[in-house]
Amino acid sequence: MAAYPFSRGKRSYHRRNKNYIRKNERIRCPEVRVIGPSGKMVGVMDPRDALKMAKDSGLDLVEVSPTARPPVCRILDFGKYKYEQSKKKKKDAPKGSTRLKEVKFRVSTGRHDYETKLRRAEQFLAHGHKVKLTLTFRGREMEHQDLGYDTLRGAIQDLSTMAVADNQPRKAGRHISIMVSPLPKQQQVLKFSKDVVREIPEEEEEEEEVPLDEILEEDKTEKEENQG
Repeated sequence: MAAYPFSRGKRSYHRRNKNYIRKNERIRCPEVRVIGPSGKMVGVMDPRDALKMAKDSGLDLVEVSPTARPPVCRILDFGKYKYEQSKKKKKDAPKGSTRLKEVKFRVSTGRHDYETKLRRAEQFLAHGHKVKLTLTFRGREMEHQDLGYDTLRGAIQDLSTMAVADNQPRKAGRHISIMVSPLPKQQQVLKFSKDVVREIPEEEEEEEEVPLDEILEEDKTEKEENQG
């Protein structure tokens, strides 16, 4: 699979994932409003003091309201918190809604990560979900869109024993995407997974650090495309 070769010197970075939940050492604001393990308000303090309090309790310091001033953090078990959030999301989801999952790629995705993503896609398909394969370009990767199309076409071919493409890859702004639908159960053959897991675990979202020069370049490119 093609990889996008590029290298640069020192850069400034910007947080890109708005859904990422900051915890412990990732909380770097000057002060936070802290809620203790019992749910009682402790008060405003330095995040380092709040983190020490959390660690002394054998728990995590988790940012639960990042837009508040100062941000609100709770001392709790992060694993349990993520599990409860996941259950709430499933409970609140409208019944009968389309079961659609998404697997995201980059032009620079390495072979190991590529196969990991396909294993996850196989599990979604095995559970009867439709899957949207999305590839996102960053900065100068827009100059190598052919590599992006090649990556998605390769993914479609690799998933051909589990799914069929609903259409051709389509480009919208900095993204190329395509929808695939699961084959009938009796026709499905796993290629990257050993077995079908009973329940697909919720994937913890990573906080992505994107170079500021790439963000500015993306915004400029998108603006030019919209004007065109």
